[in-house]
Amino acid sequence: MSLDYAGWSLLTEQGRQVWAYKPKSAHLANHLDNIENFTEKDKQQFQQQFKFNRNDNPSASDKPFRQQMLAKNNKGFQVDKPEANNAEEQQVVDALVNGMEYFSRLQSDEGHWAGDYGGPLFLLPGLLIAAYLSDTPFPKPHQEMMKIYLFNHQQDDGGWGMHIEGDSTMFGTVMQYVSLRILGADKNDERLVNARQWMADNGGATGIPSWGKFYLAILNLYDWAGFNSLFPEMWLLPKWLPVHPSRYWCHSRMVYLPMAYCYAERIQVPENDLIRELRTEIYTEDFATINWPQQRNKICDKDDYTTQSAVLKWTNLFSNTYEKIKSEDIRENTIAYLLKYINAEDAQTDYIDIGPVNKAINSMCIWHAYGKESKQFKQHVARWYDYLWVAEDGMKMSGYNGSQLWDVALTTSAMLESDVGQLFPKTLQKSYQFIDAMQIKAEHSSHAEFFRHPMIGSWPFSTAEQGWPVADCTAKGLSATLAVHKTGIVKSSISEARIKQAVDIILSYQNQDGGWPTYELSRSPQWLEALNPSEIFADIMIDYSWTECSAACVIALLEIQEDYPDYKNQQIRLAISEGLQFIIKKQKTDGSWYGGWAVCFTYATWFAVEALVQGKEYIDAELRTASINKACDFLINKQMPDGGWGETYESCAKMVYTQAETSQVVNTAWALLALQAASSDEQEAIQRGIDLLIQRQLDNGDWDQESISGVFNYNCMITYSSYRNIFPIWALNRFYKNNATQA
Repeated sequence: MSLDYAGWSLLTEQGRQVWAYKPKSAHLANHLDNIENFTEKDKQQFQQQFKFNRNDNPSASDKPFRQQMLAKNNKGFQVDKPEANNAEEQQVVDALVNGMEYFSRLQSDEGHWAGDYGGPLFLLPGLLIAAYLSDTPFPKPHQEMMKIYLFNHQQDDGGWGMHIEGDSTMFGTVMQYVSLRILGADKNDERLVNARQWMADNGGATGIPSWGKFYLAILNLYDWAGFNSLFPEMWLLPKWLPVHPSRYWCHSRMVYLPMAYCYAERIQVPENDLIRELRTEIYTEDFATINWPQQRNKICDKDDYTTQSAVLKWTNLFSNTYEKIKSEDIRENTIAYLLKYINAEDAQTDYIDIGPVNKAINSMCIWHAYGKESKQFKQHVARWYDYLWVAEDGMKMSGYNGSQLWDVALTTSAMLESDVGQLFPKTLQKSYQFIDAMQIKAEHSSHAEFFRHPMIGSWPFSTAEQGWPVADCTAKGLSATLAVHKTGIVKSSISEARIKQAVDIILSYQNQDGGWPTYELSRSPQWLEALNPSEIFADIMIDYSWTECSAACVIALLEIQEDYPDYKNQQIRLAISEGLQFIIKKQKTDGSWYGGWAVCFTYATWFAVEALVQGKEYIDAELRTASINKACDFLINKQMPDGGWGETYESCAKMVYTQAETSQVVNTAWALLALQAASSDEQEAIQRGIDLLIQRQLDNGDWDQESISGVFNYNCMITYSSYRNIFPIWALNRFYKNNATQA
């Protein structure tokens, strides 16, 4: 018997998605209406219905959301399946149609697929600290669900990792421990006793990485004297300097911006009973006797992923010394500038902000600057809920306000790989409607002043309201648009002018190395990475060119050449040629490509092969053939005995292919897409992979959630719950198309 998951319901509105507890209506604006009715009986129901064993699989299956949508769309779709030529082909057709039918039932009325985008465990603590600092606690139902989530992901050794699949770290353990205490958990709870033991065994909270030091300083659990100066005045330096923060990768820029404000103002929770207790719980020595300056560079061995460079150490020496002699007038001017920039980011994103870390820290800054009752802070609080997601493991903070546009664009292309997708016209019509609505059609008035890349014609990763366009999201949005237009199943509302605007934006994103970055052009040399202060992430200082982003943009431009051959022909041809050369250069000697945004080599290798296959007219034939053949050999060599492929997240962190214990349907689908795109002669290998996808499919058309498949900055994993549907559908659809064509 299915659970009702204690009355939690997802409300959506133009891509915005908010979980509500027993909502009285479907209106998102009223999602907190029923919170006062929370009872002890409700709390007990939470405990019963959100039991979760991370040892079975740390990644949740998104059961509350999927159950809700299947119940809402319980009629399903009446589809006349294509006539198969034989029993084997009928298996493929059945699996493909069942997969599309099931996934179509999960689509929202406005056209997007909601889903779990959690995984990192350091996100929710930041939001809880913002709530605690500002005395703006979450409603009781939300607090209980957060506690459930945090306890559900505690490891057997008592600690927590940086993400749900990672080994215990000081950052993960201290942040979850402090969060649970903020949420009211008893320090004598055996689970917290075990967590304290883990911290003590590993040196205590003085060894937490710098981001953890920052959060603890905000909570008055760490002295600001133990935090390396962020040199806020750096923002007032000449903008032509390579070290000016405007040249950082935008995520780093938008995190260290509010951090600098908090540091400059020394924002801190007033000392109280809980703070005094926590000081005795997370340290191995007496808080009052700690030599704080000596802790600045101390880090637990479990957390040390990116070792501080000599350049960074010298920079810290300078900035820490400067802090003792700084001009108060200059500091005041700096603070005013930082606040102005924070306000601009809030306005440009309607208080969603670029991501969850700066969302939480911006909230702290705005509370400090304007107060709890200010309009600005209340707008922040309203958007906290856009980041919260409920799955069967509890309530987590997402790594973005969702992956809405990205998932819709990928799904559209997957379904339209063959004519089978056109059996679901309503699904495609709603998808197109969403893609249309999410294209960004105007610049914000302050975008140039605050270092934003032009955005008219682009698409974001999540929603237009969030307002941060991405190069490969724009490319995939454009590819999906062109694919739908070719079918004629919708009345085209995305005009030729808007399509050309998207092309212009894609061209504007190309770096000098021929590749494409994520949000903005690379603005500084790679040596700036020597100033990376994070210890837990790699390559966060500038926006690099990536294989996946480059391949997506090359493919979109190739499609434009086909559909609009006269538009900027020479410029596009040059961009494609340079992009393909970049992809060739990024190939490793074993034939693979490293994937920066998913796990990992199977992912990037698929993207690269797609671009090389489609771009045959733009690159030397011998070089192209050799590259594709090496890629296929790599994939064939990684096929597992059961016919599938499987990588663990360690492929990303270690940058070496790391085989999973069992194959994964998502990795399998990526490998199959690449091999089929390349028209590989290894037909038996392809057939075995297809057979595995069919065998793993559930009776209802879904696939089980397996290991986590997303990544960012090499060392942190993130969930894409829709990938288990999108990519098996795509691989099966390509197999059907190829075999139907041959027949």
